[in-house]
Amino acid sequence: MPNTFSINDVIPQMLAQGVLALREYCPIPMLANRDYGIDAAQKGATIQVPIPSAMTAADVVPSNTPPVPSSAAPTSVSITLDNWKYVDFHLTDKQQMEVSTGVLPMQAAEAIKSLANAINTQVLSNYKAFFGYTGTAGTTPFGTGVEILSGTGARTNLNKQLAPMSDRRMLLNPDAEGMAMGLRNFQDVNFGVSVDDIMKGRLAEKFGFSWWMSQLMPTHTAGTITTGLIAKAATAQAVGLKAIACTTAASTGACALVEGDIITFAGHTQTYALTAAATQAAAATAVTLNIYPGLKTALVGSEAITVKASHVVNMAFHRDAFVFASRPLEQTGRGLGPIVESITDPESGMSLRLQVSRQHMQTVWTWDALWGSKVVRPELGTRLAG
Repeated sequence: MPNTFSINDVIPQMLAQGVLALREYCPIPMLANRDYGIDAAQKGATIQVPIPSAMTAADVVPSNTPPVPSSAAPTSVSITLDNWKYVDFHLTDKQQMEVSTGVLPMQAAEAIKSLANAINTQVLSNYKAFFGYTGTAGTTPFGTGVEILSGTGARTNLNKQLAPMSDRRMLLNPDAEGMAMGLRNFQDVNFGVSVDDIMKGRLAEKFGFSWWMSQLMPTHTAGTITTGLIAKAATAQAVGLKAIACTTAASTGACALVEGDIITFAGHTQTYALTAAATQAAAATAVTLNIYPGLKTALVGSEAITVKASHVVNMAFHRDAFVFASRPLEQTGRGLGPIVESITDPESGMSLRLQVSRQHMQTVWTWDALWGSKVVRPELGTRLAG
């Protein structure tokens, strides 16, 4: 019998294969918190993510009058579904008849890989909110051992920032992963490594982290400071402030700092992330640095400010640092016009839509996805500079 091809027959198969491909090519969202809704949505919709408020234990004092309960004041952060990407390709009738040779599934996998790269890149771009910093800009981590996980390293940063001990992830670029895999700690069964881990090239869970690699890890290009930037002279600035008055006194002084820069104040150990760009209009004029977290130590004035150099942003974080939300887009039935169907992967939480439309002697296959992501708790993450 002659080969036959029915689009309706192949749609369920393509959707299932599409989700599996997205799961394989798009691991970054699976490292984040993905617990926020599955209802269909459109671009621009927002999701409210609750952030718990701190509580304080009190002494028990027996009394005939019960104490007034403490007020919980949780806040929330809005996640906007502002990323809507698509990728498409067309196949002629002849090419579609060759579906049994794997042409259609292979082309679909390449299309979804492109979509996955867009999702991974967008999620990773949220690194700018992380103020924790360890390592040396321009030097690949793990070149001299795992010391970067102790002392003033990534693990210590997370501990000091009160990140929960469970559900921690270490996300590295290929260079850092290669350095780590060369260490005995990741090769020797005496360190809890299995033969299967070595044969398959996996970094086993260690030091309280699950270890991951991505070729898409971002590089932060730092802003500049010319001839010194200082906290405004003779101006006290209190603990907790997030808008810091600064200036340069020299006639050649200037600064052009960018969002995501990591700065430090002389005499302080805390690192801060800029939440907005800061450009000084002219020497000796004031410039405001918007920072997170708020000042941990008060400023008396004239403290020198330095900015960390450009660096590859490897990351260590708890899953609740990031929130990723993907919602299914609207779909239609299989009547006249294009076929439009959506599917949500129960494992990754990612939603994918497939639209199949007919043109002149060819068929267009279009995949699209709608999602939003954000760092909602910056204290649960730290950068590992490379």
